[in-house]
Amino acid sequence: MADLCAHLRTLAAYNAWANRRLYAAAATLPDAAYRQAAGASFGSLHGTLNHLLVVDRLWLRRLTGEGAAPSRLNEILFEELDALRQAREAEDVRLEAYVADLRPERLDDGFGYTTTSGVAQRNTISDVLTHLFNHQTHHRGQAHAILTRLGMAEPPALDLLVMQQERVRRAPL
Repeated sequence: MADLCAHLRTLAAYNAWANRRLYAAAATLPDAAYRQAAGASFGSLHGTLNHLLVVDRLWLRRLTGEGAAPSRLNEILFEELDALRQAREAEDVRLEAYVADLRPERLDDGFGYTTTSGVAQRNTISDVLTHLFNHQTHHRGQAHAILTRLGMAEPPALDLLVMQQERVRRAPL
């Protein structure tokens, strides 16, 4: 496997790419469908997308000491999809910048934090970032299923390999 820092940079780029595709699909829905209860962990597509932003903000605050720190995992940060999308894109830029600056010797650094329920925890940076990217993928999968349930004939492909293949096709010869 390539070094872990390079792998995490790939995951950060993938995360931003997949989020852009998911938000573009969400923007094609009527507002009522976007907000419709869908039986997912955070209710609707709107709730799911807000949750993903909440969690990334929490982790980046814990990792960097900067940025917003929402207090609840189901907090609705933005009522309007366009404002949520803009905030998502800004958070993806922050996450990519954080990962770009990581050095291998820091990946095993432990750090302490408190969960939203007040429980003290300690993890390594590499474990937290692995969790963060896995968490994003999990809930994007739920969002993808919501799009299908809402009648979207073919929600966008969100596979890492699709992103990598697009990069190859765009690369200069």
